[in-house]
Amino acid sequence: MLFQDQECVKEMKSLMWIYVLVGNIIRGIGETPIMPLGISYIEDFAKSENSPLYIGILETGKMIGPISGLLLGSFCARIYVDIGSVNTDDLTITPTDTRWVGAWWIGFLVCAGVNILTSIPFFFFPKILPKEGLQDNGGGTENSIEENHREKAKEENQGITKDFLPFMKSLSCNPIYMLLILTSVLQINAFISMFTFLPKYLEQQYGKSTAEVVLLIGTYNLPPICIGYLLIGFIMKKFKITVKKAAYMAFCLSLFEYLLSFFHFMINCDNFPVAGLTASYEGIQHPLHVENKVLADCNTRCGCLTHTWDPVCGDNGLSYMSACLAGCEKSVGTGTHMVTMHMKTRRPPQLLTLRSMQFVLLRQDVIELVFQNCSCIRSSGNSSSVLGLCKKGPECANKLQYFLIMSVIGSFIYSITAIPGYMVLLRCIKSEEKSLGIGLHAFCTRVFAGIPAPIYFGALVDRTCLHWGTLKCGEPGACRMYDINNFRRIYLVLPAALRGSSYLPAFFIIILMRKFQFPGEINSSEPEPAEMKLTMNKSECTDVHRSPKVENDGELNTKL
Repeated sequence: MLFQDQECVKEMKSLMWIYVLVGNIIRGIGETPIMPLGISYIEDFAKSENSPLYIGILETGKMIGPISGLLLGSFCARIYVDIGSVNTDDLTITPTDTRWVGAWWIGFLVCAGVNILTSIPFFFFPKILPKEGLQDNGGGTENSIEENHREKAKEENQGITKDFLPFMKSLSCNPIYMLLILTSVLQINAFISMFTFLPKYLEQQYGKSTAEVVLLIGTYNLPPICIGYLLIGFIMKKFKITVKKAAYMAFCLSLFEYLLSFFHFMINCDNFPVAGLTASYEGIQHPLHVENKVLADCNTRCGCLTHTWDPVCGDNGLSYMSACLAGCEKSVGTGTHMVTMHMKTRRPPQLLTLRSMQFVLLRQDVIELVFQNCSCIRSSGNSSSVLGLCKKGPECANKLQYFLIMSVIGSFIYSITAIPGYMVLLRCIKSEEKSLGIGLHAFCTRVFAGIPAPIYFGALVDRTCLHWGTLKCGEPGACRMYDINNFRRIYLVLPAALRGSSYLPAFFIIILMRKFQFPGEINSSEPEPAEMKLTMNKSECTDVHRSPKVENDGELNTKL
């Protein structure tokens, strides 16, 4: 017996997670030059009024990827994970079943091939570009300006390695930059938590399958973000809206969207009615703090396993954890071939499980299993049930539509506020500190938001689980059903608290921005450095925003 347990544990262990970890590390290495350095690349070689549009296009491209990925994921979720190695004709579960696992690995293969193809054009990028707006001058002047930029870029590259600590000190003394990092960490904590668990929330709250949920997210949430990125970038370029005015507008719109999000608390559905978990065997909803009574008088003689999860839906509208717990005596497959199993005893736990059904069903023509003569199902019908949880009512489907409409509005407003906030980040630091500043910002948001948020949020969500699945060796597996009321409170309250706290540093940023002058606020035909400078007496810590070298470069550009 001990030998069998050891073999079981050995069989359950897998080292595939190492491949996933190494793959994510390599992906992160390849992603770093594109985002921190790529945005700095655009900011350095574009006019100040064009940068928002270019960065908006870049952010839109970032959203097109997730949209395509979600559509691909929806397609892959409808394919069984072991396609090619098992006979899918023998499967008796559908993608709507909680035990269904989609072919997730197909997405990795497709995305790997696309990444290889898209990486090829990066090899043809020039090392140095002339700044936009300066290349239209005379030939000699153009060469002089290009040489000037080449020397400046060389000095900046040397400064990154030689002056790393002074740059870090300069950034830490920049109040707007540090407050922006704090605001971003709080906002991304809320955003990552909500987006990561949005599929699970829609599945449990509105009773949708994984494939349907992924398709809904890709259709309703991400396209408005793309439109918002392009729209705000075009508006800032067309009407030459300064960063300061755009930041004021973004703050007000973001606050309005935050207040609007509280309507989500009014859009809710009840738990699935499951006998022994959320309802009694008489179909009466009972408080979840009351001890669950999985066994009842109608199924005590069946010898059912109480930890199994093969849910069936009775014709009385009540779900049961298994056909055995529903007290069913026989099962019928409907299709061109009828297969009937009559139970001589009322102990069907071995006969009514999924695996045993695969031995009984002869062909794929048997498209549905119907369990009959179920003693626990008290209805005016024939006391039968079918595989799967009962569907939620039409009122829940209507509430889902309201939720999606609110999500579209919220996603659109959120995208409009993102670009101005990012432009403030780019313009509040010196040009030679830009790459380091963007990289440090990305580092902080991922270390303090992207990594911990799913961990602590997932731990809180797990506390709302009502029934855990079991692995082959008897160990606890994935959660099969949540208390949706507690799940909804955690899913909505915690992100709301994080986002609400982020508006305090954002408010101080708006106040501090009055003391600084940003590019585009002075009418001048000469190209201006894409960074801010103080309009009041500079202290020792904030005097780094305008160096004598930058002033000399400005004078040189004016003379040229």
